[in-house]
Amino acid sequence: MVHGCYREISSQKTVVAGVAAGHPATAEIGLRVLEAGGSAADAAVAATLAGCVAESVLTGLAGGGFATYYEAATGTTTCLDFFCAVPGLDAGRAAAPMVPISIAFGGVPQRYEIGASSVGVPGVPAGVAALHRRWGRLPWQRVVAPAASLARSGTLLPHPHASTLASIAPAMLPGFGAEVYAPGGKLLEGGELLHHPGLDVALGILAEEGPAAFYTGSVGRLMVDEVRAGGGVLTLRDLAAYRVLSVPVVTAPLAGATVLARADLNDFVATVAALPADFAALPRVSRIVALADALRADGTQRVGDTTNISVVDPDGNACVVTLTLGIGSGVWLPGLGVHLNSMLGEGDLVLPGIGPGERMASCMCPAVVTSPAGLVMGIGSAGATRIRTALLQTLVNVLVDGDDMHTAIRRPRLHVVSQVVHLEAGFPPDALDALAAAGYAVRQWDRLDHYFGGVSAVGLAGAAGDPRRGGIGRLL
Repeated sequence: MVHGCYREISSQKTVVAGVAAGHPATAEIGLRVLEAGGSAADAAVAATLAGCVAESVLTGLAGGGFATYYEAATGTTTCLDFFCAVPGLDAGRAAAPMVPISIAFGGVPQRYEIGASSVGVPGVPAGVAALHRRWGRLPWQRVVAPAASLARSGTLLPHPHASTLASIAPAMLPGFGAEVYAPGGKLLEGGELLHHPGLDVALGILAEEGPAAFYTGSVGRLMVDEVRAGGGVLTLRDLAAYRVLSVPVVTAPLAGATVLARADLNDFVATVAALPADFAALPRVSRIVALADALRADGTQRVGDTTNISVVDPDGNACVVTLTLGIGSGVWLPGLGVHLNSMLGEGDLVLPGIGPGERMASCMCPAVVTSPAGLVMGIGSAGATRIRTALLQTLVNVLVDGDDMHTAIRRPRLHVVSQVVHLEAGFPPDALDALAAAGYAVRQWDRLDHYFGGVSAVGLAGAAGDPRRGGIGRLL
């Protein structure tokens, strides 16, 4: 097996602590919590809530997600599911039709559905509370407060986020969204201040009352009123019944390390396990074809408005959180600046046969990588169906080719849809020839693009976010 930089670094270091995220403010807040003595869970909770402010084009308090936690003292890994659930317990009526919109993605218009009937039961408040309750060290209010402060001051909108906002404006601008994202009637551009009136109030309630406010308290009641007024079927019983789930951890070997995560809709870990046994020893061009074969996929290629936070603390614990709002329902909680999710409008996530109270499916897959010596990295990605693509190639770049984290994430990626291989700029000509010889049609992109996911990772190879989505990594 070829181990490269992974072997060299792992022989010299036991822990590299830091935060990687999709926005500088998100990473900075997580880093400050680590500096204050917080655990990986404390920092991840603080950063996740900060992301609900700074990265609101991608996620929010009323969204859902997943977390993977590695506990260094015991060597155990736990996966938590706090994704959105299907509403409708005691609904007493059918949902009104959703509102169809068209979003151009990769130059191809795609149909989405938003509105009150697209709102699923949110999981973020319960999920961050579960992380803190189980692995946190600092007081709850201490880890929530930085996000509330950020909501009061506002934050700069990165250029990649502004590009996303422009493409999904039909979902973001209805109602109160126009005040947030197009103040004065002009859509925000990169580098301008993004401010969320009222969101500091919602975060203050979360700090003072905990997640119960969103499920059995005042925020939950307001949520139900707004959704049902718009024709949705969310009920108080749906909110009260919501629970964070602990889900099975699956594993696969790669280049002498072990990849651990949940079993997601795209079977990321199973894809790692399916790589050829001699993969690491193959010539680079042959590995590119092998990756294409492993990543071949059919189905809808969604926008993937998602973000990821990866944290490692000085004790070697890791917490990786991936979360989303869907594309956004266009329904907001008055006075609180909270945009509700649109997960029921993502038809491919509502699997056949699931009903009210049951959990929706997702491609999100926060992961950790370990070796017999301990943690190698915490890693996750945004990007819907490209999450598996982005994660696998980044792992290969670090574990097999020996890249540092920054280089590994910046390397050009491929993504396969049926027999078409999409390639970012930078692949060598012989790789294109080899893919064509293997029967693939090749579509070349002229740049690194948001389409190919957004990785954030921290580990022995360093800390880095994805430039495709405005990400950044910060070491402690």
